[in-house]
Amino acid sequence: MPLESLVGTALGMKVAVWREPGPGRPAVVCLHGAGVSSRELLPFVQAMGVTHDAWSLDLPGFGRSEKPREPLTLGALADAVADWLAAGGLERPCLLGGSFGCQVAVDLAARHPGAAGALVLVGPTVDARSRSAARLAGQWLRNSVRESPRMMPLNVADYLDAGPRRVLASFGASMRDRIEDKLPHVAVPALVVLGGQDRMVSQAWAEEVTRLLPRGRLVVMDGLPHMVPYKDPDGLAREVRTFLESSW
Repeated sequence: MPLESLVGTALGMKVAVWREPGPGRPAVVCLHGAGVSSRELLPFVQAMGVTHDAWSLDLPGFGRSEKPREPLTLGALADAVADWLAAGGLERPCLLGGSFGCQVAVDLAARHPGAAGALVLVGPTVDARSRSAARLAGQWLRNSVRESPRMMPLNVADYLDAGPRRVLASFGASMRDRIEDKLPHVAVPALVVLGGQDRMVSQAWAEEVTRLLPRGRLVVMDGLPHMVPYKDPDGLAREVRTFLESSW
């Protein structure tokens, strides 16, 4: 069956939301990467919805959500997610971020204690040693050959929806964000997930992220590139279920 397609509000803006209403708790809420939308996360939402109430939302400015006049800062995006959670009555869900979505989830957890009950950080960006446009572009190119070719039309649609100004602003926000300064302030259990063939995120950086998290653990999924939720949604859902069963 198709996912439920809903419209919510965040900071007074309309946001597009997808849901697979599974039987278990906590709810799992997915946050997408820079410049894109929920499109790449929907296969995982369907897989996770077998056992848990699974959601994904397009952050303001992206996908089908309302486009504010000015691109939102990373902090404003986190505030928008926190506002949407409160408005929808979703109490202490597990936030799953993909790539830049990890940075939004960490910012939210650090500044809004109690809003999230757990975090799953899939391919957390940006490595503190890779904060340059040239280096990130090179990593993206090396990783792209390992991603599913079915992602390309999704990325093109996402970039067209957002427009070049918002896409560039989101990548800029990703590079400027010092996620390493916020990780020690994340009090909830957190699972870091790394694709074994990820060329955007090194194992050394994933290990550093895990070390900085007070309650972090690391899982490496062999043979997978950066976009684990799209390439192996069922495998990721199994890892998330195991994590929630042991930490909730």
